[in-house]
Amino acid sequence: MAGILIYSDKTPYAMQLITVAQMIAKDAGLAIKAVSINDADQAGELAKRADTYKIDNAAINIGDTAAVAAALKQAADQLGANIVLLSSNRRGKELSGRLAQALGAGCLADVNSININGGNIECLRNALGGATVATQQIETENKVIAVMPKAFEAAPEASGSLNDLAVDVKASPLKVLEVKAKGGDSVDIEAADILVAVGQGVENKDDLTTVEAIAKALGGEVACSKPVATDKKWFSEERIIGLSGKKCKPSLAILLGISGQVQFTVGIRDAKTIVAVNNDENADILKMADYVMVADVEEVMPALLKALS
Repeated sequence: MAGILIYSDKTPYAMQLITVAQMIAKDAGLAIKAVSINDADQAGELAKRADTYKIDNAAINIGDTAAVAAALKQAADQLGANIVLLSSNRRGKELSGRLAQALGAGCLADVNSININGGNIECLRNALGGATVATQQIETENKVIAVMPKAFEAAPEASGSLNDLAVDVKASPLKVLEVKAKGGDSVDIEAADILVAVGQGVENKDDLTTVEAIAKALGGEVACSKPVATDKKWFSEERIIGLSGKKCKPSLAILLGISGQVQFTVGIRDAKTIVAVNNDENADILKMADYVMVADVEEVMPALLKALS
């Protein structure tokens, strides 16, 4: 019988994929199976939400997407799954292509929403640099769909089971010689509930001290538009919001001096509340914000910090 297989090396993303699988399986009566690879803790968490199959195989290096794809191909064959859901992070995107080739499947990545229409899985993806949304579907029997992180809520705890699954994978040619902490900035703006984002309208680097103080007072993180990180070099690229950075869904986003180019807005438009400060009354960002202040950010920031202190 056809079924759905979900996998991500990131546990929060895997739990979000279970939600997507439940949407697809609801009317079609498909079985949902989750897979973990060399991660007992993840297997335990997923087993609280779905039937989970734990692969323990020392030959598989999670960083080797070819080996992971080979393992998932065998898992899909053994478990009778013709739909595989992956997370569309950097590793997941590469994995989706490799696995689709192995399964002879059609593949769509960067999916941020799904509709079920007459049994068809309609996938919504940003197109034309985020200027529009395309609705697409895979026509082949086997399907690989990579879903954007945080596009769906994590599945709540429910009944599930924990099972062992054996796969035969050749030892990876990749060897881990040393593990070092990631240098530079290690902030996770995707996980932040409150973001204070800086654009090119903040012209003085000295003002970043005030920006950081505002974020700290709110219990949030500082983020930025791409030019602030790549051109001005004020922040690491880990803090970029948008098409070239992270898709964020905070409860509150305060946008300081950001014009609202589509490459940025695709990464923040799902925020629950958006506050925009810009001295240009025609700035595109003001059209999507919930609260707008047409003013000089250099004057607003000290006043905002004082109000929060």
